[in-house]
Amino acid sequence: MATALCQYLEDHTEELNLQDAKILEIGAGPGLVSIVSSLLGAQVTATDLPDVLGNLQYNLLKNTLECTAHLPEVKELVWGEDLDQKFPKSTFYYDYVLASDVVYHHYFLDKLLATMVYLSQPGTVVLWANKFRFSTDYEFLDKFKQAFDTTLLAEHSESSVKLFKGILKWD
Repeated sequence: MATALCQYLEDHTEELNLQDAKILEIGAGPGLVSIVSSLLGAQVTATDLPDVLGNLQYNLLKNTLECTAHLPEVKELVWGEDLDQKFPKSTFYYDYVLASDVVYHHYFLDKLLATMVYLSQPGTVVLWANKFRFSTDYEFLDKFKQAFDTTLLAEHSESSVKLFKGILKWD
């Protein structure tokens, strides 16, 4: 999933205007998407749960130090928790919110969607890549489509990976 999103970012760097763009990655894991975004010129904030931040920080530094215009930042982000304290809307604005493989068989999908919605301001684009394997993946997609104007950007049928663009509905 991360590779599908990275490929899209690389193939559409100029169109997406990634140079100096402010990007937040949700559920960054080992950080591949954040690394690629940084190498493409973006100002990246990679987020995940506290227990993976050390590894994430290490991977980001190892792969971006002295290679990027903007050193990526690592921040703790627990979906749906303390968002207004840790990411106040008055201070934090993102051009893109990126997510890959964040929807799988777990119980935090409503909090994930609420986090995506919270981080979206006018002009923010959500790019979400996911492998579709469970009914919960499609249920989340239905909820995502209720909150966001959604476009299917890419589909890899051999791997069941789909890449979506979402812009928050403001009505």
